[in-house]
Amino acid sequence: MNLKQAIEKIPGGMMVVPLVCGALLNTFTPGALEIGGFTSALFKQGAPALIGAFLLCMGAGISVKAAPQALLQGGTITLTKLLVAIVLGLGVEKLFGAQGLFGLSGVALIAAMSNSNGGLYAALVGEFGNERDVGAISILSLNDGPFFTLIALGAAGMANIPLIALVAVLVPLVVGMTLGNLDPQMRDFLTRGGPVLIPFFAFALGAGINLETLLQGGMAGILLGVLTTFIGGWFTIRADRLVGGSGIAGAAASSTAGNAVATPLAIAQADPALAEVAASAAPLIATSVITTAILTPLLTSRVAKRYAARPAQGGEKA
Repeated sequence: MNLKQAIEKIPGGMMVVPLVCGALLNTFTPGALEIGGFTSALFKQGAPALIGAFLLCMGAGISVKAAPQALLQGGTITLTKLLVAIVLGLGVEKLFGAQGLFGLSGVALIAAMSNSNGGLYAALVGEFGNERDVGAISILSLNDGPFFTLIALGAAGMANIPLIALVAVLVPLVVGMTLGNLDPQMRDFLTRGGPVLIPFFAFALGAGINLETLLQGGMAGILLGVLTTFIGGWFTIRADRLVGGSGIAGAAASSTAGNAVATPLAIAQADPALAEVAASAAPLIATSVITTAILTPLLTSRVAKRYAARPAQGGEKA
């Protein structure tokens, strides 16, 4: 039974298939992964530790010379993602009011489109990208939370820049970079371990998703996910290419972070007048999280294939 080959025929299969399996198990038999011990530690609660190990392994492949380009790439993608979210969200708010268009409010658009799923990004650039794409996560992690959304809604005074969160992401990368640049053999040893971790933390990420939220968010939530991946992704891919990237990192960032579901709560606390709008935005954002978890790997795989085909057409591949 050639299981690995079958999984790899699916775009981003090593990420998507385990993630969907985890989501299905969590939706229909949620208690199966709550038995404790090593089972729960690995398959239910293991995503943060596994992603940390993955970042360390992949960080070992980042040369010191590539670090400035990675920072430029991450900053450009992050800024582009934020600006697109603000323009669309505030545009809808101005034209259609607080209730938005087709049920999509400005709050929902900004919260979903300005946040990206760091775990999904790490898995996709680990599979399709290069060392600069992996290093860009140190900046992209800044959009993982309510900070930029609050700025966009004029509530910057209610939040602080999450420097600790940025440092927490940087530490595994820096440790990996240090080991990899000190010893080529250590670099080879660690980088081989990165891809092995992808299906494990993908399953754990899926185990935190309940597919019933698709029903709560409905078509409006799915539309939000489509806009996030394909409209937002169109801009981030081009921003990535503008600074010398392949477009793979831009595509991999075209998702909605899982913790974006909590953003409406932060918004309501910052401005109680938005409490009702924020409450209606939460299921839409949750649906966008699930929708983009499926669509973003497909988009990234397509961009990677087009990039890989460039040399045959006379282009250059980094």
